[in-house]
Amino acid sequence: MLRTIKVKKSVYGIVLKNLADQLIAKLPFKLFNMPLNEHLKPISQLLAGIVITSLCSLPAVAQEKPKEQLVSVSSATQKLLKLNPKNIELASVSASVIDAETGAPLYTKNAELVVPIASVTKLMTAMVTLDAKLPLNDKLLFTQSQKKANSNYYTRIRVDSMLPRKDVIRIALMSSENMAASALGHTYPGGINAFVKAMNLKARQLGMTQTQFVDSSGLSEQNVSTASDLAIMVRAAASYPEITKYSTTQSFTAKFTKPSYSLRYGNTNVLVHRKSWAIDVTKTGYLNEAGRCLVMMTKVNGRDTVMVMLNSYGKRTPIGDAGRIKRWITTGKSGKISSSARHYQRQVLRQLMPEQLALK
Repeated sequence: MLRTIKVKKSVYGIVLKNLADQLIAKLPFKLFNMPLNEHLKPISQLLAGIVITSLCSLPAVAQEKPKEQLVSVSSATQKLLKLNPKNIELASVSASVIDAETGAPLYTKNAELVVPIASVTKLMTAMVTLDAKLPLNDKLLFTQSQKKANSNYYTRIRVDSMLPRKDVIRIALMSSENMAASALGHTYPGGINAFVKAMNLKARQLGMTQTQFVDSSGLSEQNVSTASDLAIMVRAAASYPEITKYSTTQSFTAKFTKPSYSLRYGNTNVLVHRKSWAIDVTKTGYLNEAGRCLVMMTKVNGRDTVMVMLNSYGKRTPIGDAGRIKRWITTGKSGKISSSARHYQRQVLRQLMPEQLALK
């Protein structure tokens, strides 16, 4: 018995030491102008020895417990991954559903199709603004140039009035106020060009390889992305407490100064008002070129789930698709969509990807 244990010790030691050395050798960083792995090789050997000693000193039953725990931890994810994609039907042209905790994809539909994303853009606008660590209580001035940059798109905000930056972010997210998003971009250090550059840099850093931004509001159809990329963005946005708070605000009264007046805003996602939904992050979007869009992170069966629905058929369809996704995860079946929704998808896809459809 003792000989067997010694052999196992030796084998485990070699395996663990080699694994540690391989991992450390891949680290690209340097410490004190010397390769970091030279510093850590002795540490890797020490750690390997500690792990081996700990394992061999435990009873056999105790050594098996971690394996049981790992199986039980991953079973919830495995259950999600066993969901049958044939049992879900969405009216959105493009969609992505992922388990936020693990990043595991649960369902995709034309998720790599590059399409306009409209005001979903504003999630990136909020992240870039917050990354800059600009004072949230500073008052931003709304100008004619900001309105002009939005092609004079309708807004209730009066030119030359002011509002604290935190409230500007809030109404841009919860109510999709375009003038607010424009102000955030134009008041960024270096101006709107520097802001857009920072948006695209942030996208690259997150791994959003099929995404491009040209403005801070999403009014340009040249702001494009994929459902897969936007799932990454939503997951990242959820790490900002301000975004989770502001994007899910049900209603808010913004108090402007110079001149003094107030405007009431409501959330563009009706689901934030429903007790049956626990939403952490949300953003809607609409352009003729983009259709109806909705992205959000919400709890389903106690797990954070990211839902991305792009170019949905009809004004209320994104809400219906969110319900279908939730039903599919909880029951295994989503329910059907209308024939008109199927016809709409066929038309859109014929324009966006005619080659693929011709092969069917």
